[in-house]
Amino acid sequence: MRLKTSLLKEPKHKELASCVGWTTADELYSCSEDHQILKWNLLNNETSLVIRLPEDIYPIELHWFPKTIGGKKQVQAEIFVLTSTDGKFHLVSKMGRIEKSVEAHKGAVLAGKWNYDGTALVTAGEDGKIKIWSKSGMQRSTLANEGSPVYSVAWSPDSDRILYTSGRQLVVKPLQPSAKVTQWKAHDGIILKVDWNSVSDLILSGGEDCKFKVWDSFGRLLHSSACHDYPVTSLSWAPDGEVFAMGSFNTLRLCDKTGWSYALEKPNTGSVLSLAWSADGTQLAGACGNGHVIFAHVVEQHWEWKNFVITLTKRRSMEVKNVLNDAVDILEFRDRIIKVSLAYDHLVVATSLQCYVYNSRNWNTPLIFDLKEGTVSLILQAEKYILLVDGSGLYTFSYDGRLISSPKFPGMRADLLNAQSVSLSNDTVAIRDQNEEKVILFFDIMSGKSVGDGKPVTHKLEVVEIALDQCGPSSERKIAFIDKNRDLYLTSVRHLRKEPKVCKIGSMVHSMAWNDSANILCGIQDHQFTVWYDPGVVFTDKELLSKILYIKDGSEFSRAPHILSYVGTKVTLRQGDGSLVYSSVPAYPAILHEYSAAARWEDALHLCRFAKSEASTLSRFMSPRCLDALHESGHGNEKVVDRFMRPEQPA
Repeated sequence: MRLKTSLLKEPKHKELASCVGWTTADELYSCSEDHQILKWNLLNNETSLVIRLPEDIYPIELHWFPKTIGGKKQVQAEIFVLTSTDGKFHLVSKMGRIEKSVEAHKGAVLAGKWNYDGTALVTAGEDGKIKIWSKSGMQRSTLANEGSPVYSVAWSPDSDRILYTSGRQLVVKPLQPSAKVTQWKAHDGIILKVDWNSVSDLILSGGEDCKFKVWDSFGRLLHSSACHDYPVTSLSWAPDGEVFAMGSFNTLRLCDKTGWSYALEKPNTGSVLSLAWSADGTQLAGACGNGHVIFAHVVEQHWEWKNFVITLTKRRSMEVKNVLNDAVDILEFRDRIIKVSLAYDHLVVATSLQCYVYNSRNWNTPLIFDLKEGTVSLILQAEKYILLVDGSGLYTFSYDGRLISSPKFPGMRADLLNAQSVSLSNDTVAIRDQNEEKVILFFDIMSGKSVGDGKPVTHKLEVVEIALDQCGPSSERKIAFIDKNRDLYLTSVRHLRKEPKVCKIGSMVHSMAWNDSANILCGIQDHQFTVWYDPGVVFTDKELLSKILYIKDGSEFSRAPHILSYVGTKVTLRQGDGSLVYSSVPAYPAILHEYSAAARWEDALHLCRFAKSEASTLSRFMSPRCLDALHESGHGNEKVVDRFMRPEQPA
């Protein structure tokens, strides 16, 4: 993945460009110290003057009023807040009319941001004060009064906390006066920029110590960059929280959410003072110190599935390569590609207007259906269904493009959902409640209604990641989840008892994934790579859990590996430095799962005997359900069962 940048030969602004903001995916507004606000149309490459500001207004920051609020499209007139050096902030319409100017601070107003609900505005000033305003510009409160200028602010995803800079410190302050304030030393120099992503809940900071850092919302450091040549002057998360951009003097960098760098560009721009992503996350714009506005879009993303490798070559085209025979297909699209998913022998591509579904056996004739209004932010695939998430809701489709259902629940914020908080199987959609993170909700795919009696699973701690198993009947569907303490639990989705049985199967688990063709679970547990060959055995006898584990030393992986997929016998992991590594898992357990599902008990017996002769751990693996079925079918007896569970003894 890299950034493809474009820059005009001559800058349109005569002075320093201070801020930029997108109205649509193809329209951008930029402000400069030459007192001009320009509108850039990327479709026809035209630039027009929106308004010439009064001579005493030098703009600092621009932020558009949110277009969608709680998944609903906003009908209010399109306006943006513009902060300036004269101590005021200005509410400006899209047509360039200054609707209101408000005296806000003594000295320059260094930052101004709308919250995600569009109900409040926060400003920060050179006077060290943080103030909260209504959307009409009426002051509500003074949230904080620091002794030094506050250079940058950001809202929390739930819009009830403010992140701001205070010299070398970062401060998270709730809007409620009595709530606890979180504060920590973050940099060795003055912090210039912060950003807080609404989807991943991660914090970015950059400052005069020439470093950028990634934090979680509790102030724990996740990544610290190497020291750059110049101070970090701008930072911005992509809307989906998967990547972010960093700007410095003649420097533009694209990074993964864990901090490592995808790409580094060295444009002749001076300091990049402001960065903004388009709402669909495909384009980036920066305001530059020499008056330029730099544009960039992401190319060369890669997706893999078995023998296929797909590369995004341009904004509207992809290359499909079959590594078995080196066959190459070029896929062209009418509109810009926004989201892509490749799994279960299908490629799903969401553009700005349509969704394309390709079968890996035929790349020439995709199935195409129109999308509802809204940018797709997440695509999940199961063997039979696709789940699309946009700003307004969730939608499940079959691979022939038929809309199956649209699960909903009170207070749902589809714009905050990500791959860790939503999971899909052939019969169930699982969603972690954003308002109460201890709760996991289950919905039937066909009806979109709550599963069973509608009672969700409520855990004792906040849940950080969920995953449904992919195989077997719906009555045996299970979900694995990791909580805030990094403990791994397993429970049934459709349980008969009043309270579901929740069993702990691992601790210090940082990442997990189910196999695509068998209910085998793998995870990074402490410093080991662990595979649970049949995790459901914990519901029968917890003592059997230790007998179905495959453990590999994790020293071959570098810092903080993350599991991307578990397909067949291959597990794909992303290491902390960004490199991809692969690990293989013994194939016998998956074959045994297949035999037991098809009631091929004689084959299962032969496989287990063969595996034992190969000194495989499989000879100690076989679920009690499978053994019971063997015994009932006449292919097993007590001695055989005893041999499977204790293979070191003779039959």
